[in-house]
Amino acid sequence: MRQDILKLEASKIREVANAGLGRPDVLAFWFGESDEVTPEAIRQAAIDSLQQGETFYAHNLGLPELRTAIAAYMSDRHGPVGMERLAVTSGGVNGLMLAMQALIDPGDQVVVLTPVWPNLTAQPQILGAALRTVALEPMAGRWTLPMDKLLSAITPQTRLLMLNSPNNPTGWTLSREEQLTLLTHCRQTGTWILADEVYENLYYLPSDKACAPSFLDISSPDDRLVVAHSFSKSFLMTGWRLGWLVMPPGMTEHMGKLIEFNTSCSSVFVQRAGVVALAQADQVTPRVVAHLKTCRDTLVGELQQVAGVELARPDGGMYAFFKLPGHTDALQTAKRLVAEAGLGLAPGSAFAPEAEGWLRWCFASQDLSRLTTGAQRLRDWLAKL
Repeated sequence: MRQDILKLEASKIREVANAGLGRPDVLAFWFGESDEVTPEAIRQAAIDSLQQGETFYAHNLGLPELRTAIAAYMSDRHGPVGMERLAVTSGGVNGLMLAMQALIDPGDQVVVLTPVWPNLTAQPQILGAALRTVALEPMAGRWTLPMDKLLSAITPQTRLLMLNSPNNPTGWTLSREEQLTLLTHCRQTGTWILADEVYENLYYLPSDKACAPSFLDISSPDDRLVVAHSFSKSFLMTGWRLGWLVMPPGMTEHMGKLIEFNTSCSSVFVQRAGVVALAQADQVTPRVVAHLKTCRDTLVGELQQVAGVELARPDGGMYAFFKLPGHTDALQTAKRLVAEAGLGLAPGSAFAPEAEGWLRWCFASQDLSRLTTGAQRLRDWLAKL
């Protein structure tokens, strides 16, 4: 087996979750998904497709109906985005890996901004890239971008800059000014930008577009930019594995070849569900985001009652990222919370070494009482210590 694979770390989130599997008394907030099921009309579209016998291969780049719907959806938010720039993928993570396969050769320099979902640092390593990380910096619980450090790390030898905004796990979100600075710099160095914008809609600051700032708002179609999206978060479709990529038009045909050699295509019945999801976006997504904002405010208010907690209200995403006084080993703290408090959180060390001691709490809960009960369990556990 390749050494790059042998050196990969197993998921610390899974390690904590495995410690709590089979325990009905554990309140689980470790994974990044809502506990609300996909809306009925979206599920029904997949059922209807299956009943009609749509169980065969589709076009590598996706059904024309879905790509047309995605193009209209993205154009409404970010200006013209044509079908010739779109590829449907089997989930956001598949889209990210496809983009990296298209752009990275072994030994290429890749810069990733951390803390970040561990898949985004593992994927370049799997492909044999030379990974360099630049860390966000916490200030009173709020993570901020050290722009000078990031710009210094991006040189003409940097093949790819990987960014996730709104960010998992911190909730940090790039400002428009920061995006402009980075895009201008990467144009000068010839560096590609891979922007993971799957949490775009989960944005809680005032915005004229009801979503977070996107690189698509300020770029041209031929820029060295690939943007990854997913149906998972905004449409409550994590288990469906459906996403899409936006890329320069000259890249799309070749992306179709890569999809053929990875998954061939996304399932037709899943794509039919995606068409209906986009048709109902104005009904589904605002409700999801409004509820998540209530969840965020509820949980942050509860955690702020913990003496000495380091925490900021996240601007985007679905996570509270916080640090408890005196608890420096996040993995062991998370395991103890499962065993001793019946509370399942993700350790910050899963997302970057610089997030050691931090904990991630997914607040996407249909029932707000789960959040308040979980916070009480945390406070009771700390009191016993």
